[in-house]
Amino acid sequence: MRAAEATLDRQDQDPAEIEKLVQARTRELSAFSSHLQSFSEQEKSELARKLHDELGGLLTAAKMDLSWLQSRVQGEAIQERLSELGGVLDEAMDLKRRVVEELRPSLLDHFGFPTAVRAYVESTCAKAALSCEVSLEYAGEALPKDTAIALFRVVQAGLSNIICHSRGRNVRLVVRGDDRLCSLTLTDDGQGFDRTEAPLQSSHGLMGMRQRVSALGGNMDVSSVPGKGTTLHVQIPLARPA
Repeated sequence: MRAAEATLDRQDQDPAEIEKLVQARTRELSAFSSHLQSFSEQEKSELARKLHDELGGLLTAAKMDLSWLQSRVQGEAIQERLSELGGVLDEAMDLKRRVVEELRPSLLDHFGFPTAVRAYVESTCAKAALSCEVSLEYAGEALPKDTAIALFRVVQAGLSNIICHSRGRNVRLVVRGDDRLCSLTLTDDGQGFDRTEAPLQSSHGLMGMRQRVSALGGNMDVSSVPGKGTTLHVQIPLARPA
């Protein structure tokens, strides 16, 4: 009985009021999503710092102790095992470095977005046997940290989609901008897709990318034609409203 009464109450509500309620809930969800993304970036940054400082220090100490042992222990078999241990420690240090870079790219903090994104795209495409072209025409001041990390994550997600799904062989990234606006275009020559058969809203990755951009007052568009590749275009204003 109560459920039926609640249904009737909702039916009697003014459509304008319902629309306002939907808009309010949408804003709340958008703000919550932005908060979660910001919190996630903070957690990644803290974890990267701990891995670099603490785990890195332990691995370095282990390498020093190993070197000390190698200089004092005799026996071909023992030296061979110590050499193998050294190889394992080298692999662990390389893994630590790669994980730290994935969590929080050091180039982004030390050299800025243009240098970091060029290095990332070129190295990632080389590993995936993709040909890439990177054009950086950004003439403004250093990007704000929140904008830089958002754009970097968008490129990461976009390039991951290209490698996993596009079957393309060529990638092109263009970054343009000044002190007022920054735009980014990522293009591939892969198989593309039909948006009517694979709506963008169904992709959580694309939804996350769009939310990052929207939280900064920007907009994102994806265009694709089957057999003719896909283009991701992002624009973010840099002059924040007063």
